[in-house]
Amino acid sequence: MGRRDKELLTDILIETIAAEGKAIAYVNGKVLFVPFAIPGDIVDVQVKIKRKGYLEGYITKLLTPSPERIESFCSHFGICGGCKWQILPYPSQLKFKQQQVIDQLTRIGHLELPEVNPILGSEHETEYRNKLEYTFSSRRWVESGTEEENLSPAKRVGLGFHISGLFDKVLDIQKCYLQHDLSNRIRLFTKRFAIENNLLFFDIREQTGVMRNIIIRNTSTGEWMVTVVFSNETFPDTNCTLLLDAIAAEFPEVTSLNYIINNKKNDSVADLECINYSGNDAIYEVMEGLKFRIGPKSFYQTNSEQAYRLYSVVRDFAALSGSEILYDLYTGTGTIALFLASKAKKVVGIEYVPEAIEDAIVNASNNNITNTSFYAGDMKDILTDRFIEENGKPDVIVLDPPRAGIHPDVAKVILRSSPAKIVYVSCNPASQARDLALMKEDYIIEKVQPVDMFPHTHHVENVVLLKRRDI
Repeated sequence: MGRRDKELLTDILIETIAAEGKAIAYVNGKVLFVPFAIPGDIVDVQVKIKRKGYLEGYITKLLTPSPERIESFCSHFGICGGCKWQILPYPSQLKFKQQQVIDQLTRIGHLELPEVNPILGSEHETEYRNKLEYTFSSRRWVESGTEEENLSPAKRVGLGFHISGLFDKVLDIQKCYLQHDLSNRIRLFTKRFAIENNLLFFDIREQTGVMRNIIIRNTSTGEWMVTVVFSNETFPDTNCTLLLDAIAAEFPEVTSLNYIINNKKNDSVADLECINYSGNDAIYEVMEGLKFRIGPKSFYQTNSEQAYRLYSVVRDFAALSGSEILYDLYTGTGTIALFLASKAKKVVGIEYVPEAIEDAIVNASNNNITNTSFYAGDMKDILTDRFIEENGKPDVIVLDPPRAGIHPDVAKVILRSSPAKIVYVSCNPASQARDLALMKEDYIIEKVQPVDMFPHTHHVENVVLLKRRDI
């Protein structure tokens, strides 16, 4: 199949795609993982990782392109860590995502499945995200062997996305197709202004510089939010306020302009105060007449159109009659809870992040929804038998946990509460399979619906309807 020459494998046929999006070939009985390849490609591969059961490498030469291979549309393809499936036609992407869901549920969970519904693809394959975060860097990534390697430090600044595996390198982005083009114009303007006004880009190694991040959000109603993250204890610094004033003047579309001061060694801002500089302190998304407040640190599904389709699947699977008590576990800002509230007698939402619960309560009030209760805290600490006694036994439970899935103790409480239905929403079918395996003695899987939230990536959402076996 291939010839090894100083770890170079030649004439390798790419056969399929793995769950994490890397293409797969087989060499001497071992699995070979190759990024930026698709089934049908014949390639030369340089091995960079050798393990007992597998190899991992990168393409050095594309010998024969797959008949399915198409041209990438982004100039950053192959370097940027996002949109790795641009070279695969979208219908084929959906086919592999559908199969990924089936394989993980059956192979990891050993679950019996009904016929899986066809995946719901995204109407828009580009400009579908409503949030992007860019990082300033004084050490932008440059390709080895090019003239850019000789750039002076002053010209090696960049504003874009982190290079995978390199915490201190940022790819300077010229055009990103993930968000409406206004996001590109805001980013490029901000970069240019910072350079012209001597606002130093942050050096993550030396912990020096002023400009750290810029977060750009938008909604389907046309509202835009920009949050600039500075590293500057003496804010307001004249040049920093000049930058904010310049953004506000240049982009009247920005209805919420904010800033955060981050003097920590990492980029996380969840624990930091966000200050509204001009405009409103939030933007609003609308879904079937419901308004959802999105603050600078709020969680909201990053593909608004597909979020509506996802929540509609949850509503269809729950099939509420109006008399049920519904628990929405890992409720976030309460979007699913509020979306379903008009169909239920009572909705109880639980979420770890206190700020998210504050948003959920505000959203309920703004929409005149009075049959919801929200609680903040660790799920395994909040969801107890006593909590269920106090709030009522659930008829339906909706689960939408983080990628790691649910804690085993949470599964035990859910099983003891014995709801008639469980609707499990997951962004990670592998952890979903593991969790469903814990419930398969008491529940049967009645429906499975994959939903694609992120075209050109391997990520896939999946919704599963469980019904209690004795019903």
